[in-house]
Amino acid sequence: MSDSWQGPGERNPQGVPSGSGWERQTRPPERTQQQPHPAEQIPQPYPPEQAARPHPPEQAHRPHPAEQIPQPYPAEQAAKPHPPEQAHRPHPAEEIPQPYPPEQGSQAHPAERSYQGRPQEPHPYAHLPRQVHRAVSHGELAAPRAEPPVVAGPAAPAPRAGATEAPEVPAAREASAPAPEASAAAEAETSGSRRQARRRARTRGKDGGAGDGARTRPRRRRRRAGLLKVVAFCVVTAVGGLLLLRGNELLDRLGSPTAPDKAAGTPTPAPDPPDPGRVLQVVAHPDDDLYFMNPDLRYSISAGRPVTSVYLTSGEADGINAGAAKAAVTKPDKPAYAEARQNGIRAAYAKMATGDRGSPWTRTVVPTRGGGQAEVDVLVAKPQVNLVWLQLREAGTVYDSAPDSLHGLWDGKVPRLDSMLASGSPVTQKFSYSKDQVVQTLVGVLEQYRPTTVRSQDPTPGRYHDTKRYTDHQDHFYGARFVQLATAAYAADVTDRPHFAVQNYAGYINGSLPSALDPDEAREKLDILGTYAWLDQQNHCNSPAGCGDLKISDQPGGNRWSDSINYTRGTSTSWLTSDAGHGLWAFKVLDGQVALWHRPGPAGRWKGPDLLPGTGMDPGVSTVTLPDGRIAAFGTRTSFGAKPTDYTREVVYAVQKQPGAEEFTQWQSLGTPETADETWTSDISAPAVSVDGTGQLAAYVRDGANSLRGRVQRADGSWGPWEKYGGTDLHGSPATATDGAGRRMVFSATSKSVVGWTQPKPGEPLGQVTATGLPDTTLPLTADGREGGVRLWFRKPGSGNVRTALITGEGGLKVSQMTDLGGLQGFGAVTASGHVLAGRTAGGQLGSEAGPGRPWERSPVLFVGAPSSTTTGKGMVSLAVVGLDARLYVTSSADAPNAHLAPWQPVGPRNAPPSP
Repeated sequence: MSDSWQGPGERNPQGVPSGSGWERQTRPPERTQQQPHPAEQIPQPYPPEQAARPHPPEQAHRPHPAEQIPQPYPAEQAAKPHPPEQAHRPHPAEEIPQPYPPEQGSQAHPAERSYQGRPQEPHPYAHLPRQVHRAVSHGELAAPRAEPPVVAGPAAPAPRAGATEAPEVPAAREASAPAPEASAAAEAETSGSRRQARRRARTRGKDGGAGDGARTRPRRRRRRAGLLKVVAFCVVTAVGGLLLLRGNELLDRLGSPTAPDKAAGTPTPAPDPPDPGRVLQVVAHPDDDLYFMNPDLRYSISAGRPVTSVYLTSGEADGINAGAAKAAVTKPDKPAYAEARQNGIRAAYAKMATGDRGSPWTRTVVPTRGGGQAEVDVLVAKPQVNLVWLQLREAGTVYDSAPDSLHGLWDGKVPRLDSMLASGSPVTQKFSYSKDQVVQTLVGVLEQYRPTTVRSQDPTPGRYHDTKRYTDHQDHFYGARFVQLATAAYAADVTDRPHFAVQNYAGYINGSLPSALDPDEAREKLDILGTYAWLDQQNHCNSPAGCGDLKISDQPGGNRWSDSINYTRGTSTSWLTSDAGHGLWAFKVLDGQVALWHRPGPAGRWKGPDLLPGTGMDPGVSTVTLPDGRIAAFGTRTSFGAKPTDYTREVVYAVQKQPGAEEFTQWQSLGTPETADETWTSDISAPAVSVDGTGQLAAYVRDGANSLRGRVQRADGSWGPWEKYGGTDLHGSPATATDGAGRRMVFSATSKSVVGWTQPKPGEPLGQVTATGLPDTTLPLTADGREGGVRLWFRKPGSGNVRTALITGEGGLKVSQMTDLGGLQGFGAVTASGHVLAGRTAGGQLGSEAGPGRPWERSPVLFVGAPSSTTTGKGMVSLAVVGLDARLYVTSSADAPNAHLAPWQPVGPRNAPPSP
């Protein structure tokens, strides 16, 4: 790939425009040639569902050593239940409060020496689309413009061997019936006896054409007429079914006056290739992506999706790149340790993308919109994989005050935050950023890559209720808040861009929750962490700083972080709903606003996405149908305010103006049970909403103290105050539904089980919190009223299998019919409507079961957040996801025992960036 390097300003096959305002340094950056590790020379790319390679048994779990508090973290057994709020010992060197030493001079990058041969040009992924760049090298030579490959449409299938042409239409044959003599001649050809044919022709002539052949023709006509009726019935049935599933597409085709006439020889244009979507993830430190966003990261890379990871800080910690045994005798070197972590990340990504940790990268210096410089790395073998290093200074402590940090910059304790350049980086000029410059730098990165999915850490992780310490690293969640500001500015200021969805990930708290990954997925994740940790210590990268992060080599899995992954927002499964006319309504957050898709009736044309007015919306929408048939949508909204302490997250809702209308009211605020951001970091869950048998609407959230809070709407439309319903150690978002008697039930997962609340009678307040006795579950829960009670769906820890139980409320909560439904492993929310059950599988696609006892099937769609499903009328179930391309995909099935899901259909136009 390096010998045929594409010049800037081109459009790559994935549809990402290149050439940008990230002007490249005139000095051509050189590529660091990494020697592949002999044992890892696997030429084929990483398959999506590769069997997990064996990994050495995991040692006792300890937190990330670079963030560890001086005393060692106690070892844990994987099977031993984790205390619900155990303090996480993060990266050890980030906990050391020693003063920050003067920054050491940047060492010359080994590849900066004079390069003999073709100058290295940055790949299109690494440059913004607005300005076309001129490739400048030692001799002012411009790189040749590489033409993008032509995407051909699907070729017509070749006829199979032995296949015959389709018979003529019977009606056409009747209209041009041959003469008797011609019929005789034809029969003679098929019989092989001309003499017998002439005899039959004479006989027919004598009888005036009223012989056996004449008597046979009416019977043939009747058979043909019957066949025509059967064919017509099948066609009508098929068209009706297609209209139900693909109404929009077929209506467009049938109603188009300019549809091409295939019979006239007009060529049919090739369909647009599917948009794979572009993923951009922003994390605070090198390895946050491997710990908290994998296996989603690996799924995206394995599927060939363009993936870019942005690292806000260098993660220099205390500068000691050594395990516990050698830490005391290792000299601190912050730039070198930052380089070692970069080398480890490059090795881990190369292994995920190609199977070879030594696969080379091209490293480039680009100016940022904030006035500094960034290093952009492009994987030569898979140029859709990019790394962007912003190289700011990290806090060096998880909880304690550190003015020179993202936290300090956000709060205004320092006016600017300095860079911390890795010793091996081609960036050699130091810089510093103000708060606004950090935001503008991220806006420039977003404009460069134009993602359709943005992954970020959790901006509101909360505190432990006993120690009041953050449950996550301060760099993690303040970095995520910078991402919130940047995505809001990008959505407002850049209009010629694709829609994008946001996914937030839990951090250190994963170590206190049941394991979400099955053993194979956990081993795969740990294997990649082992590559990053440089376990064999072979110098495959030819760097004096080292080829990975030895701080975590004693325990690459961290504090059980390799066993889990959890989303902190966007886990609701009620964002797809139906109306009385069998229409469908879908609500998801795109560009910081709630996007609405609508299909009127069972076979109407889909509309959308249309963005409802109001910005600042967090990922995740829950819907409920009111007694008068209107739909109400609930979510949370983040406001930043004039001062840093004004950061607020509140519950909001909008209501349909009338049943079936596409107009909704303005967003109305229910406020928040939190008193101030500083108290619990605005850590409230997404709202769970339901209507009881009296028509009373209520919304419930988990608050920052890990208890249940709720507001109930009064008969006059006003809302009561935030009530306290108790509960401790609650995690994730609550789930609520109404049973057959109209009683509202609410459920929440803890680190060990599930607890619940129920109304004694419809219209009455919730009763006391009650233990269900269910085993520990992964997050989140799904609840649906059926079978006279409320059925819960959840997953088995360490397995991914889907489980279900029926809860009844007569005389208090009672649990029955606890069943393991199996599945295709995976993690995250499960949606259930009618006979259809669906959830994320190992590999990242959607798995579904179309009836009890039926085998699970895997869809081809990689998606964001949670799936959603709903019944439409009495006989259909609809299922929907939003793909990594931020596009809605839907399918349907008859609500019958032996039904199958129809093929997935995209809704709306292709979500691709505009042509430059």
